[in-house]
Amino acid sequence: MKNLLALLLVMQFGVAFGQNFKFAFVTDTHIGSPNGAAEEDLERTVEDINAQSNLEFVLLTGDITEMGTDEEIARAKDIIGKLNIPFYVIPGNHDTGWSESGGVSFIKAFGYDKFVFEHEGYKFIGTASGPYVRMSDGHIPRDAVVWMDSVLAATPKDQRIINVNHYPLDNSLDNWFELTDRLKRYNTQFSICGHGHRNKPYDFEGIPGVMGRSNLRAKDEVGGYNIVTISQDTAYFAERTPGVKTDRPWRKVALGDRDYPSDIPYERPDFSVNSQYDQVTVKWSYHSDANVISTPVEAKGKVVFGNSVGKVEALSSESGEVLWDFQTGAGIFSSPAVHDDLVILGSGDGNIYALGLGQGELVWNTPTEASVLGSPVVKEGVVYIGGSDGKFRALDATDGDVLWEFSGLEGPVVSKPLLYEGKVYFGAWDKHLYALDSDSGELAWKWDNGSANRMYSPAMCVPVAHEEVVYIVAPDRYITALDGATGAELWRSNEATVRESIGISANGKWVYGKTMNDEIVAFEVGRASAKLAWRMHCGFGYEHVPSMLIENSGAVYFGTKNSTVYSVDPVSRKINWVHKIDNSMANTVNVINDHSLLVATMDGKVEWLEF
Repeated sequence: MKNLLALLLVMQFGVAFGQNFKFAFVTDTHIGSPNGAAEEDLERTVEDINAQSNLEFVLLTGDITEMGTDEEIARAKDIIGKLNIPFYVIPGNHDTGWSESGGVSFIKAFGYDKFVFEHEGYKFIGTASGPYVRMSDGHIPRDAVVWMDSVLAATPKDQRIINVNHYPLDNSLDNWFELTDRLKRYNTQFSICGHGHRNKPYDFEGIPGVMGRSNLRAKDEVGGYNIVTISQDTAYFAERTPGVKTDRPWRKVALGDRDYPSDIPYERPDFSVNSQYDQVTVKWSYHSDANVISTPVEAKGKVVFGNSVGKVEALSSESGEVLWDFQTGAGIFSSPAVHDDLVILGSGDGNIYALGLGQGELVWNTPTEASVLGSPVVKEGVVYIGGSDGKFRALDATDGDVLWEFSGLEGPVVSKPLLYEGKVYFGAWDKHLYALDSDSGELAWKWDNGSANRMYSPAMCVPVAHEEVVYIVAPDRYITALDGATGAELWRSNEATVRESIGISANGKWVYGKTMNDEIVAFEVGRASAKLAWRMHCGFGYEHVPSMLIENSGAVYFGTKNSTVYSVDPVSRKINWVHKIDNSMANTVNVINDHSLLVATMDGKVEWLEF
């Protein structure tokens, strides 16, 4: 009789909705966190869920691990895999932001980084939310937005949707509107999230929102999670203390037909700055189908870059037309380099590739033992590149043969090295800056800032050097000067809140830094002491992305977390021009000449600007 009634409802209304089903809502488990209790908290939660007979599935909404390491992911998967009911999991910023695989290991472990399934007439749609490998705001990956369009296109307008994300659907995600605009065209009941580590009701432009508490115990004796009960007309959220009790519901969301108004003005990215600087024009713009988290290279009439689903694309420098593409096995975060007629880069699939610049054919590939997120530098026919397998390599650029390996790394290399005076300098997510002999690969020295926290590693900045002094910045908000030969610490300064973006003037007079709020600064080069030469207010607001400062012909160029590109005069300390691309992170720009540059954004936009 129950099945017959459900069938009649489907025939009459299109979709039937079940009553009184329950699921567990678990978030922010942070396996690998320093206090060591995260594993015990998650194991207790899994045991508690398994002991209940009325829960039908589990949603785990991100920050499954602390640093996204392969080891942490494996430990998390082992515990979560003990659930005896279905579970659905998405990554959060801690799973991808410092990931040694660029998120590849998460996908390998769990099989996906986004999901859709139906239960009792409801469609549950979950997406990842980054950021990936670079520090930036949260970001729904471009490929997930493209995928979501296909999911929604196959969804009846009256079907009840429950959205699942790690971040709240607000401006803590740089492209929150990509989801809210889509979800409001459908019968979206509510969106659940983690990230904030507490139970909190939200309103996402009219869409009811629910943030869940972290599974971590914090200052309590045990952790906790939420149990969600779906009835015909109400969703109830109640906190559960494993093995102890379920509290009364703290959040109730009315269910039913939704009709979100389209005439209410909500916050959206502001592009009005572009009209203030009409000397900047877009020669062409291309939107890849996935994130681009690297700097494109330009050579012989082609612009080449990789995206986060592993595709290498080559565009015409003149028109932006796609000329060829090549598919690798996993996401690409490596900025390519060109040697003769080869374009060389690393991939999350564990290979270093050399492709023909003309047609994109594979010329050689050198396998490694883990993802290769680092960017290559080529000098005199030698490729220098770091990976995630604890090794930094020098390869023959013509055939990929390994000339030497340094195997002393304790964390992934995710940036580009500096070649200077017979040494190769680079940082890794193991707290250290390394200096290797460029001919032999032997360790000359390594340095760390004294912090036990590897999140303060000088891993993202590209070091700069002048007169035997190497300069770096790091998330500890210091600029540091080191003796290039010995690694001796010459001086450190936190007078300006620099983070991971650095540059140097063409005349070697100043080292530039981008601060975390509104300013760029310049320090005088020198061994004796830190001397802040000047500050310049640019007005870009809060800022934390690693986009290096590049000087060319008397102008300094850099990008921001909301893809606003600046050109400034370092002598007069005035802004030449500003141009906004989209609303996601701008990678380090590639200055082509005095009047043009290339910029790529996390959302997959690649643009050629002329000025």
